[in-house]
Amino acid sequence: MNSIQQSTAAFAVLALTAGGAWAAKSDATIGIQLEPPHLDPTSAAAGAIDQVLYSNVFEGLTRFGPDGSVGPGLAESWEISEDGTTYTFNLHTGVKFHDGTDLEATDVVFSLDRARAEDSQNAQKALFAGIESVEATGPTTVVVTLNAPQGNFLFNMAWGDAVIVAPESIDDIKGNPVGTGAFRFSEWKRGDSITIVRNADYWGAAPALEQATFKFISEPTAAFSAMMAGDIDAFYSYPAPENLVQFEADPRFTVLAGNTEGETILAINNKMEPFGDVRVRKAVSMAIDRQAIIDGAMFGYGTPIGTHFAPHHPDYVDLTGNAPHDPEAAKALLAEAGYPDGFETTLKLPPPSYARRGGEIIAAQLREIGIETEISNLEWAQWLEQVFRGYDYGMTIVSHTEPMDIGIYARPTYYFQYDNPGFQKLISELSVENDPARRSELLKEAQRTISEDYVNGFIFQLALTSVVDARLNGIWPDAPTQAVDLTGVSWTE
Repeated sequence: MNSIQQSTAAFAVLALTAGGAWAAKSDATIGIQLEPPHLDPTSAAAGAIDQVLYSNVFEGLTRFGPDGSVGPGLAESWEISEDGTTYTFNLHTGVKFHDGTDLEATDVVFSLDRARAEDSQNAQKALFAGIESVEATGPTTVVVTLNAPQGNFLFNMAWGDAVIVAPESIDDIKGNPVGTGAFRFSEWKRGDSITIVRNADYWGAAPALEQATFKFISEPTAAFSAMMAGDIDAFYSYPAPENLVQFEADPRFTVLAGNTEGETILAINNKMEPFGDVRVRKAVSMAIDRQAIIDGAMFGYGTPIGTHFAPHHPDYVDLTGNAPHDPEAAKALLAEAGYPDGFETTLKLPPPSYARRGGEIIAAQLREIGIETEISNLEWAQWLEQVFRGYDYGMTIVSHTEPMDIGIYARPTYYFQYDNPGFQKLISELSVENDPARRSELLKEAQRTISEDYVNGFIFQLALTSVVDARLNGIWPDAPTQAVDLTGVSWTE
C-alpha cells in the first residue's frame, strides 16, 4: 500500500470513527443566563430554578405542554365533582423518586400541605389558598377538596411551585433535589453549571439524552463566543439579540423565535413616596417610549403591552393607548402632583440584558421629565433580597414569566405593594368562576383596572429567541412555562 492509499485508508477509518461517535452523541450542553439561587422550585420565585428542574427533575400532578395546554403529569387521570370543589387524582403506578423510594399518595398530601402551610416559603402560595383539605384515600389516589370552585385549579397544579416532593428528601432539597422526572440531578458546579443525567427508572418514556448540562453564561459576549466555538449546543433565551442575524445566516445554527409568558414591566413600589399618587405613576408610564426600548434593548424583538397580560392570549385587551409616550403630558402630571421639578428615586436592575439595557434607556426617558434615577445593578440573589422580599427600591425592571399571573396584583404584600380591595374582589370572583364567557369578562376588567391605575409601567411582552445547533431537535420555540424541557430533545443522527 502506497502512502496515498495509506492516507486514504486512515482518513476513512477516522471518518467512520467520527461518524460513529456522532451517531452515538447523547449529551447536550444548554446555555442559560442565570444561575438558580438554590434547587427547590417550591420555595423561591427565581425562574432559573424552573428552567433547569421543571419537568426534567421534578413533576407535578399535571404538566404544561409546548403549546401551553395542560395535560396529565404524575396523575394519569382525575374526576371532578359536579359542584367543582372535589378533585380525585389517580396517580400513575410504579413511579419512583430518584432515591429509589416509591411515589405514594401521601407524598402528594405532604407536598400540597407544605405549599399551603402558614409558614410556607412557596413563592406562589396563593395557588394553594383555596385548598380546604388533601387526603390520601388509597396508595395512588388523592382527593383534594376546595373551599369553592376554581376554574384554574388544574392549570395551577402544573406550575413549578406545585411539583411533588418527598418528605424524606426535603431537608437537602436546595442542594440535592430529588424528584420523579426523566432526569435526575447529578452535579452543581457553583458559578458554572448544573448537570442532570437520564433516570434509568423513569416511569414514562425514556429521554433520548443520557446527560445534559446547563451552563451559566451571564454576559452576552460570552454567550456569543460559546455558541460560535461549539462549547454549548444551544442557548435558551439568547441574551444578545443583535447577534441573531449572524446566527440566522450560519447553517450550523437554527434560531427559534417564539412567544413567552413574560410581561416585562417597570415595576413601581406603590407604597414608596411619591409613587402612592396615581398621577406620578401615570407620568412615569407616559415617559416610557415602549418601541424605543424594544428597538434599543431587544433589537426589535418584543410586543408593546399596556397591562400585565400576554398579547397572544385570546382575552388580551390592547391598552397601550392608556399611556402613550408623551413627555410634556407627563411633566404636567408631575407638576399637578406637586413635583414640578421632578424627584430622585432608585432603579434596581437584575442581571438579564433586557433589564440592564432597558434600564439605561428608561433612565434617560425619565430624566426628560425630571425624574433622576440612581441605577444599581444587582445579582439575582441581591434582587430577591432587596426588591422582592425587602421592598427596598423605587423602581425595577423585570419580566414576569409565570403564566396567567395577573392575580399577583391582588396581593397587597407582593413586591410592588398594590392594595386595591376592588381588584382583590374581582380576582376572588375570577378564581371561583367556571363559565368561560364570564371568566373572559373578568379577565378583561382586571386588565383595565391595573392599566388605568398605572400600577406599573407596562413595557413589552418578552420574545423568546433561542439559538440551537441545527442538528439538535426538540427545544421548545415558545415558553408557556419557564422550563427548558429536555424530555423530548434529541440529536439528528
